[in-house]
Amino acid sequence: MVCEKCEKKLSKVITPDPWKSGARNTTEGGGRRINENKALTGSKNRFNPYTTKFETCKICRQKVHQPGAHYCQACAYKKGICAMCGKKMMSTKNYKQSSA
Repeated sequence: MVCEKCEKKLSKVITPDPWKSGARNTTEGGGRRINENKALTGSKNRFNPYTTKFETCKICRQKVHQPGAHYCQACAYKKGICAMCGKKMMSTKNYKQSSA
């Protein structure tokens, strides 16, 4: 669960989506440049499993596998927060939030 501000920070895939309306990586909406080398430009957003430093969740201290995120997906869901910035996205007062 990511807020609208952090959606821009999410990584883009190399191939364009076949479903055009709403896709971020099509050439029409300015989301993707023509003749862009994704091997060079996409390295900052790509998850590298061979690095020695993995981000840990600020709540449960398990490893986070989303680049740029500070909270794991389970904790972000339970708390109703954005996984990247921690902004409250929804009130979980009347919900039974469980990951199991």
